[in-house]
Amino acid sequence: MTEATAKHYDTITAPIITEKATLGAENNQYVFRVPLSASKPEIAEAVEALFDVKVKKVNTLINKGKSKRFRGRPYTRSDVKKAVVTLVDGDSIDVTTGL
Repeated sequence: MTEATAKHYDTITAPIITEKATLGAENNQYVFRVPLSASKPEIAEAVEALFDVKVKKVNTLINKGKSKRFRGRPYTRSDVKKAVVTLVDGDSIDVTTGL
């Protein structure tokens, strides 16, 4: 396994802990918020270095920012990129403890 560097910490911004993401943990799938510029190989490398696990597959999705209004003034929320990381059988991550 590779040593964790600052680049790896910048790639994995935060775990996403929702009801839907928690159900995926039963299938060795974990969801993380990542920068819009992060690629799948970079995400896999970062997860392997930070959590000392073996990544089987990485799927990414981009949630487009919603148009909202605050006190009558319109604004747009930022786009968010999520990574669904599937681990090989036998590996697991406890995302509630943090890094």
